Amino acid sequence: MKAVKFGGTSMSTADSILSVSQIIKQDAERRFIVVSAPGKTESENKVTDLLIDVSRAAPERRVQMFAHVKNRFEQIAGGIGIGKDSLGAVFCEIEKQLPTADAEYIISRGEYLCAQMLAKLLGYEFIDAADLVKFNGKAYDDGYTESVCKIALKGKRNAVIPGFYGSNGKGEIVTFTRGGSDISGAIVARAIGASMYENFTDVDGFMTCDPRIVPHASVIDVLTYKELRELAYMGANVLHPESIFPVRKANIPINILNTFNPTASGTKIVPTEEFLSGKHKRKTNLPITAIAGRQHFFSLHLDKSMMNSEIGFVRRVLSCFERYDIPIEHIPSGIDSMTVVFSAVDNDTVNALIESVRNEVKPDHISLTTDVALIAIVGHGMKSRPGTAARAINRLSNAGINLRMIDQGASEINIILGVSDADFERALRALNGEFEF
Repeated sequence: MKAVKFGGTSMSTADSILSVSQIIKQDAERRFIVVSAPGKTESENKVTDLLIDVSRAAPERRVQMFAHVKNRFEQIAGGIGIGKDSLGAVFCEIEKQLPTADAEYIISRGEYLCAQMLAKLLGYEFIDAADLVKFNGKAYDDGYTESVCKIALKGKRNAVIPGFYGSNGKGEIVTFTRGGSDISGAIVARAIGASMYENFTDVDGFMTCDPRIVPHASVIDVLTYKELRELAYMGANVLHPESIFPVRKANIPINILNTFNPTASGTKIVPTEEFLSGKHKRKTNLPITAIAGRQHFFSLHLDKSMMNSEIGFVRRVLSCFERYDIPIEHIPSGIDSMTVVFSAVDNDTVNALIESVRNEVKPDHISLTTDVALIAIVGHGMKSRPGTAARAINRLSNAGINLRMIDQGASEINIILGVSDADFERALRALNGEFEF
C-alpha cells in the first residue's frame, strides 16, 4: 500500500490531471492520494498565489476576486470530464465564508478544491485534511496528528486528501509553509503504514548538482534521509526538508518521481541505517553524492584576544542573535576569533545586532560580510575516502576562487564551503568537475 503525493505542476491543467489519474490507476497499491493546489501554467499564476491576493483584499471584494480561481477550477473540471458545475456546492460554501474568513482558510482552498475534484474523477472518498492534521495553536502537533490519522484512515479503501493544511483545537485552518503538501503526504504514509511514499513532481529526481548551473548533472538513484536533509536545506528544493520526519519514524522509503516522465526510476530516499548496512546500493561508488548551495548569507566576524578563556563568550554572542530572532547557519571559530554565518536581514536589524554584540562581549574587532554563498559537499562516502576537503579546496584555488570559510560536521557527511556570491556558480561548476559526476 502506497501514499502518493502530486505537486502543483502535476495538478495545473486538465491534461496533467488526466495523466495523474492514469498513473494512479496503473498501480493498485496507490490508494491514498495527497494533492497540492494547481500550479503555474504559461497563462496562469499558481492558484495559491491567487488566493493569497484574495486573502489580502477588503472583505467586500473577496468574492469578486475569487471568481478567477473559481473559473480556473470550472475549466479544469470540464476538461477532465466531471462537468464544470460539479463543484458548485463547494464553491457556494467557500464564497459564503470569504468575507469573514481568515487568511489561512482562504489560502488553503486551492488544495481543498483540487482534492474534491480528483476524488470525483477517481471515484475515491474525499477526506478533509482539517480532520487529520492537527496543530496546537500555530505549531504542528505530530503526536496528536499520528493518533488521529491512524484512527481516521483505518479501514479506508481509497481516499484523496488535500495537502498543505490542517486545523487546531478551535477548528481554525492552519497551513504549513510553502511546499508543505510534502509533509502532508508523509503524515498520511505513516498513518496507513505505507510500503512506500511516492512524491510526484516535474523533475526526474534529485540531481548531483543544480542543472541550471551544471547542465550535465545527473539524477541520483539512491539518497539517505540524512543526505536529503543536507541537500534540501542547501537549496535542492525537490522535497520539503521537514517531510522526512514522519516517514523516518516508520522507516518508510520515499520515491521522487516525475508525473511527465513516469517511466523514469526517480530517486529513492531510504533510511540511513539501512543504506550504511548495505541494504541499498547506488549505481556509482563516488566519494560524494551531490553538491548543493545557497546564496545571500551574511557573516559576522569577531576577534578578541584570550577569547578561548572567557567563560560564556559564545553564549553571550549567540544571545544577541536570539534577541533579534535571527537563526544561525554556521559558527566556524579559532582560538581568538569567531564567525557567525546567518541568513540576510534588513539593515536596521543587522546594525542593531552589531551594536548589541559590541556591548555584550566588547570584541577587539568586528566586521560584517554581506555577500556569502554556502556550498555543501554531501555524501556518506567521504568517511572512507581521505582527502575530499583537500581536493575541493585545491580545485577552487586552481579556479582562482577565494575560499571564505570551511566547516565540516562531526558526522563527516558534509563539508560546507563559503565563497562570495559572485563566485557561486563558478565554484559549483569547478567542484562538479573535480568529483566527476
